[in-house]
Amino acid sequence: MYEVEVKVPADLEAVRSRLETLDATPCGTVVQIDTYYDAPHRSFPETDEALRIRTERPDDGPEETRITYKGPLVDDESKTREEVETAVADGEKLDAVLTNLGFEAAATVRKERERFALETDDVYTITLDTVDDVGEYVEVETEVDRDGDLEAARDGAYEILTDLGLDPADQIRTSYLGLLLEADG
Repeated sequence: MYEVEVKVPADLEAVRSRLETLDATPCGTVVQIDTYYDAPHRSFPETDEALRIRTERPDDGPEETRITYKGPLVDDESKTREEVETAVADGEKLDAVLTNLGFEAAATVRKERERFALETDDVYTITLDTVDDVGEYVEVETEVDRDGDLEAARDGAYEILTDLGLDPADQIRTSYLGLLLEADG
């Protein structure tokens, strides 16, 4: 599976009003706390990979924890990458397993996310992010199974950004982790 994602800095209040005019469906708000790990056998920043444990606290449901591997970016035009994710029963125990195997927690990113769904030819998730120590961003994303569908999915994300009054040329391919590390650097 591929996650096709485009992210731009934005004034979230202006985007919210445009989402209403597009009849986007609100899908709730969550707080996500992502702990990223460095591997003992290779450098994830060098290979453009990521391994994280995410704890998600929705405004209307139980807390969830997931582990996610993100592969290197697959194109030069978006944040599209292979992603493998699964639920975890106990994040603290998983952290202990990873630490005992030589993985080290590198950084933690905290963000508040407000999600919307928008159906075009595909279903897109539009996320309004407020990221601690980084700023406000809008992400437009969808998932595809085949690499032959990547270009159409990316073009659809660009069209949604334009409909939201945002410029796809302003996209940032750097992860929130990378932005946080740049801000701290």
